[in-house]
Amino acid sequence: MRKKIFHNWGLKLGSLVLAFLLWLLVIQLDDPPDTKTFRGVPVVLTNTELLDEQNKVYQVLDNTDTVTVTVRAPGSIINNLDPSDIVAIADMSKLTEINTIAIAFSVQTADDVESIRGNPDVLRLNVEDRKTKWINLHYNIIGEAAEGYMVSNAQLDLTQIEITGPQSAVDQVSDARVDINVSNATTNLSANVEIQLYDAEGKLLDYGSITKNVNYVRMSVEVLATKEVPVVVSTVGTPAEGFLATGEIRCDPDKVLIAGTSSALANVNRIVIPAEDIDITGASSNVVTSVNIRNLLSDSNVRLADTSLSSNVTVTVFIEPKVEKTLEIAPDNIVILNTPAEISAELVDTDGFFRLTISGLESVVSAVTADTLGARVDLAAWMEEQELEELSPGVHRIPLTFTLSDDVEAENSVMVQVMINELEDR
Repeated sequence: MRKKIFHNWGLKLGSLVLAFLLWLLVIQLDDPPDTKTFRGVPVVLTNTELLDEQNKVYQVLDNTDTVTVTVRAPGSIINNLDPSDIVAIADMSKLTEINTIAIAFSVQTADDVESIRGNPDVLRLNVEDRKTKWINLHYNIIGEAAEGYMVSNAQLDLTQIEITGPQSAVDQVSDARVDINVSNATTNLSANVEIQLYDAEGKLLDYGSITKNVNYVRMSVEVLATKEVPVVVSTVGTPAEGFLATGEIRCDPDKVLIAGTSSALANVNRIVIPAEDIDITGASSNVVTSVNIRNLLSDSNVRLADTSLSSNVTVTVFIEPKVEKTLEIAPDNIVILNTPAEISAELVDTDGFFRLTISGLESVVSAVTADTLGARVDLAAWMEEQELEELSPGVHRIPLTFTLSDDVEAENSVMVQVMINELEDR
């Protein structure tokens, strides 16, 4: 058996090699077909100007503009194909009534293709009338400036933009906005910011089918330092006869926030309302005056911080009737002061009361009593007033002196009789 196997072994080996070479030759000559799949092939739309001429726009549905293509061709062709060799075309002139277009597939680098098919094999579109409209452009400030600073003003280069797209999409757009972040800002800001579209409920819209005539707009933001300062008020004039100013002046508000450059604010510590603006001449009731303090900010680099509020402050000067009160002063409440050394002095006619009428505001007058008057006879002061160097013995009529505040006025003088006697050991 072994002899049979190895008999003429060289001839047998040669036959095997020859058979292999024949097989290779057949393969090369026959070139059997093979199949290959290409994913993510883009669909090219042609003749789109046909819709433009009808003033219509389209939108691809369900991502049907990207397809998977399977090609069957001889192996020699398949092995050399790249995704870029595959062509998928949708001709807009073949648009159906249901807005679909059959996609035509081909291999641009080979003609000897057995079959080519795609999935999906139709392009689905949404076709609508084109609509163009102008919409208002607004800005939205995000965040807050640093402490002690405020956003004073913001401006956009544009106030309106034009949008174009499918009518259904354009109709949903209510306005356009841009956002700029001012968090911790201490200086003016400027930037090119992207324009976003919103519906009537403030919801952000993301329609790739809508085009804008501009996508970015320049925004400028003014950032100013702030400072709180008091409002100072004074008055001129005198109320009507029988009335007095209480001294209370109310300003609402009594402090305001101002804004400006840091250097300008350093020179402003208060806002002073001129006295001539608050004239109480002849007043018999409270005087209420509205004053525009914006006009009192002489530095053009300083302004009221909240421009949305009124620049007027309300000043109220309180006026009350003058009241009178008569006090009875007992002789025991009267003291004699500064008696010269060589004489003695004592009150005469001490059986009755002495009466003093005072006037002023009720709150002040009501607090004055006979005990708090400090009634006294100041002999030294009276002698100086009368230009007397000494007092002769006898009875002298001398006015009482009282301790009264500037808010209380004595309506009469009170005279007392003082007996002057010489001392016996003189």
